[in-house]
Amino acid sequence: MGSSKLGTDERPLWVAIIGAGPAAYFTAEALFKQKELNVRVDMFNRLPTPYGLVRDGVAPDHQSIKAVTRKFEKISDDPRFRYFGNVTIGEDIHRDDLLGLYDQIVYAVGMPADKQMGIPGEDLEGSHSATEFVWWYNGHPDFTDCEFDLSAERAVVVGIGNVALDVARILASSPDTLGTTDIADHALEALRSSRVREIVVLGRRGPAQAAFTSVELKEFGQLEGAGVAVDPADLELDEESRRLVEEQRAVRRNHELLEGYASGGAPSNGGRTVEFRFLVSPVEMIGGEAGRLEAVRIERNRLTKTEDGSMRPRGTGEYDEIEAGLVFRSIGYRGIPLPGVPFHDRWGIIPNEGGRVVDEDGAPYPREYVSGWCKRGPTGVIGTNKPDGAETAGAMVEDAASIAGELPEGRSANAIEALLAKRRVDYVTFQDWEALDEFELSRGETEGRPRVKVCHVDEMLEVIHAGRARRGAAAEPERSVGVAD
Repeated sequence: MGSSKLGTDERPLWVAIIGAGPAAYFTAEALFKQKELNVRVDMFNRLPTPYGLVRDGVAPDHQSIKAVTRKFEKISDDPRFRYFGNVTIGEDIHRDDLLGLYDQIVYAVGMPADKQMGIPGEDLEGSHSATEFVWWYNGHPDFTDCEFDLSAERAVVVGIGNVALDVARILASSPDTLGTTDIADHALEALRSSRVREIVVLGRRGPAQAAFTSVELKEFGQLEGAGVAVDPADLELDEESRRLVEEQRAVRRNHELLEGYASGGAPSNGGRTVEFRFLVSPVEMIGGEAGRLEAVRIERNRLTKTEDGSMRPRGTGEYDEIEAGLVFRSIGYRGIPLPGVPFHDRWGIIPNEGGRVVDEDGAPYPREYVSGWCKRGPTGVIGTNKPDGAETAGAMVEDAASIAGELPEGRSANAIEALLAKRRVDYVTFQDWEALDEFELSRGETEGRPRVKVCHVDEMLEVIHAGRARRGAAAEPERSVGVAD
């Protein structure tokens, strides 16, 4: 083995990024922007498709947000970048494999699990996480076959963040409008026969503490065949909340929109209604004899100031019931441990300091880093991942100077390809994804939609294999496909 300075023409810095969403791509972009750094990035993703939550989480009627994939495409076209989709860490390839083949590893896997409310009846039939519903209507392969009984006339959405509003808006939207988006076909078909006519959005805190944006809130006033209901009494503010409205423009705009909905009175157009209720907490899900959800018991809250100055909801002992056959909880997210990778169970993140993975004593693990939600928690929007990724990349560049720079055994440009071929992993390249992308876009053009998604992995691979055949076996790298040993 030889030794030389990493990140130079003589010895590139080899980086593996686990995950293919915004955090992963923005970290890769930050590394590529280091003009004096010779870096190679291999990106691994469990699904064949890249882009993470931009594809599987952003609402189908928010196509402008999905335009960020054009930036990701440019990053993917960089000759220093390679994509390995359909590769599962902990099954097809392991942490020790990556540490042996790469100088540095970045974990950018998000927070795919949702938090529980922890109340009686939460597991009743008809009670779901918002995450399941979002991934279902976006065609995520893991959730394509989920079933949601949309025969109930009233649905309850617990939470007042943007994801909660996405769920409420999709339930309230005209199927004809959704039919012009890239919503998954199975979801569109189900929503066309939906009997849901009232969607109640519940917030534990008041309107001044809501986490949704005014852009999301304003969209409810523009829904075809749907109206918004707000009780003016819910908009009465305590002193601290009034201060927030006066001092913070975003809070003030939200409150103005809610006041506009309240002054309009309850809609009477016979269509769907979205009702916003604040300062209430679900305390029990009530089921019938068949084990199906029939109602939600809620408690009225009041805001109290804590020692750190924040306003927290406290129950008043006043209760009410809302008849409902469907509930979606959207109260937060948490990470899922990767095999062999440190994990802080209480926080639901990979423990780190400025992007450097650390042990329980705060000592950094050499050559391992983290970016995105699994680094900082479920905060911010897609763009928040850009400075976050830049911070992680900065730590990596700083640390590269202290790595010995010895080539691991078997380290070469095609070492990872050889290992995956040996294990019979049918990995997906970015060129493979482009064939699937073209297929979906072509189907969408035929139907007057942005795209028609392929929602099962086996069907994705069929399209990809057909694309490989068209490109010709001679143009493809040798590979051995099948299941992992």
